[in-house]
Amino acid sequence: MRKIQVQGVHHITLTGADRQTSIDFWEGVLGMPFIFDQPNLDDPEEGHLYFDPGDGRLITIFTNEKRSPDRRRTPTEPGCVHHLAFNMSHAVFSQVIERLEARGIGHSGVKDRGFMDSIYFKDPLGLLIELACYRFEPPVGCTHADVMIEAHRLRLARGDYNIQEVHLADAIEMLVERRQGSLSEDRSARNPYA
Repeated sequence: MRKIQVQGVHHITLTGADRQTSIDFWEGVLGMPFIFDQPNLDDPEEGHLYFDPGDGRLITIFTNEKRSPDRRRTPTEPGCVHHLAFNMSHAVFSQVIERLEARGIGHSGVKDRGFMDSIYFKDPLGLLIELACYRFEPPVGCTHADVMIEAHRLRLARGDYNIQEVHLADAIEMLVERRQGSLSEDRSARNPYA
């Protein structure tokens, strides 16, 4: 059977409560510009708000003024969304705890994930949100996924429990060597500075 090849997330749509709760959280707390809204084309009783999470893709929310926020944790049974994770720079990540606490938003504190650091908290509707910060930058021409698959292979070959920074560093070195040759590898090249 042939695959149906996807090329990235197009958008994620969530069921929200009232319109203002969504605007206050997605733009007001997480800084996602509110880029447009229109009616939910499948349900005229609902609005459909669109936010840019920072990469030009979309987070959209179906809103209804008859629904109110419910902060209880959203279901985590099979088939349910466990959490949404958003990437951020180290500079912003270093400010997250202070800024969440200034708003009275409870959080997990920083969690060490080996290849990244994370902080978790709930949105006004009980959905778990993760703010994540990679501990590495991929080489030019490579993606975070390119580094992660190589780091995973190194971790398995070494029998390590999870990906750590040494796996990332070695994966980055391998990717750079693959992408870019070096004159020192050419034994016929002479060093004029020797």
